[in-house]
Amino acid sequence: MTPCSRRDAKRVLAMAAETAHLTPAAMAAAMVAGSRGVPIPAHVERALRGAMETARTPAPPPEAVRGVALLPSRPRTEQVLSEFRKRQALLAASPSDRSARQALDDAAYTLCVLLGRTTVHDAVDAAEQHLAAST
Repeated sequence: MTPCSRRDAKRVLAMAAETAHLTPAAMAAAMVAGSRGVPIPAHVERALRGAMETARTPAPPPEAVRGVALLPSRPRTEQVLSEFRKRQALLAASPSDRSARQALDDAAYTLCVLLGRTTVHDAVDAAEQHLAAST
């Protein structure tokens, strides 16, 4: 009914089946029958529409779901952020240097862990926001 990955289709099917109090196999059979013109029971159709709507609804941004319970100190944040930027500059100066790449990866990992973020971009943003809020 809606283009999606196999994994997402299974998730929607399982969610709809649970809502309609059916097994996933029974839900799939009802959907196949519906595609062949057999009327689908109203509660099954409602469950499927609800599951599809839930799947289409974007997830809330990470900050709305969780925040960092304890922020690092301002000096430590400055230290780790400046180390990360220093390592970026060193890698930019010699892109083929494997040790510079490893040093940047280590600094990025430290920054992510320190600020409780999963991506370097988010960690840099969080560090900059933390430092701006501290002044």
